Amino acid sequence: MPQTIDTPVVAPLTDLNEEERLFQSSVRRFAKERLAAHARAMDEEGKFRSDLLREMFSLGLMGIDIREEYGGQGGSFFQSVLAIEELAKVDPSAALIVDVQNTLVSNAVERWASGEQKQKYLTRLATDTVGSYALSEAGSGSDAFALSTRALADGDGYRLSGRKLWITNAAEADIFLIFATIDPGAGYKGVTCFLVERGMEGFQVGKKEDKLGIRASSTCELILEDARAGRDQVMGEPGKGYKIAIETLNEGRIGIGAQMLGLAEGAFDHALKYARERKQFGKRIGDFQGVQFELAEMATRIEAARLMVYNAARLRDAGQPFITQAAMAKYYCSQIAEEVASQAVEVLGGVGFTKDYPVEKLYRDAKIGRIYEGTSNMQRVTIAKALLDESK
Repeated sequence: MPQTIDTPVVAPLTDLNEEERLFQSSVRRFAKERLAAHARAMDEEGKFRSDLLREMFSLGLMGIDIREEYGGQGGSFFQSVLAIEELAKVDPSAALIVDVQNTLVSNAVERWASGEQKQKYLTRLATDTVGSYALSEAGSGSDAFALSTRALADGDGYRLSGRKLWITNAAEADIFLIFATIDPGAGYKGVTCFLVERGMEGFQVGKKEDKLGIRASSTCELILEDARAGRDQVMGEPGKGYKIAIETLNEGRIGIGAQMLGLAEGAFDHALKYARERKQFGKRIGDFQGVQFELAEMATRIEAARLMVYNAARLRDAGQPFITQAAMAKYYCSQIAEEVASQAVEVLGGVGFTKDYPVEKLYRDAKIGRIYEGTSNMQRVTIAKALLDESK
């Protein structure tokens, strides 16, 4: 059945229930009281503080929708989106760590792992272990399943060989979802997902990338050289890795939309505060119509982005079709994040161009939104196909 593009919302989008409001407030408090003071230093050092990571585990942010029986919070996907949004207002790197853990790694394990694998891995992911999602390679970016990483059958297991690039959370992770092909001739039907742990013989985390933005979030190369994986490390069925990847990434795009939404909100908050305080020609710069127009435009775009993200997340939680809405949210939010962050720099003027104010960092952080978890062009393709299918 074609994906509809006008599925009705399942709840008033901006209405939060009491549990959601309390959760949102707790994340906001952590972001302001603990994260904000360290965001600039972590960006400069290119490393996320281990004490803050431990705090995110203790607050339950790394296992939001993992069931309580595994040590998680038993929350909803929508709560994960709220957490990502709130963290991104202060530091999009922190938001990305939480995003990958919840919307990609634990989400995939919850849906596709065996009972034994869930017991083994979800309990760790919920309490003290970072996870990483390893699909991309040098030759497989938008063409996600053009994988060169091989999994050769060997007795009662497989031997994995290849290299993964641009893998988020890799420096901190101890659990990795690694996608490899067991049969290159089968195309995407040969792709298989393996649960791999740090310290496995033949597996190592390689070079850490030196990036333009989201610098405190690690992005590394993974190297597999005849790494031995048992059949009990296959997640799902052999040859079904493409289905795991597609379904997980569709949900992950809502998370990236939330990250970019939060980033835009953070940049706007700084611009609004500065417009209220900065004076020129004897009055606040916010009293000048030119600045007012900029602020009005920023606020309107942010409100539209929030509605799109919340809508996609609510649809997902309700079990309704959401793929097109996720693509729209990811595409639009990544666009407005870059634009709003740029406008914020301009509102602040010269000081906005310096590292003394956070908008410079948010502007750098925004660029990746158009690139990872499906480029803007790939989101346009998804949206356009849905429109064309609906016209039949």
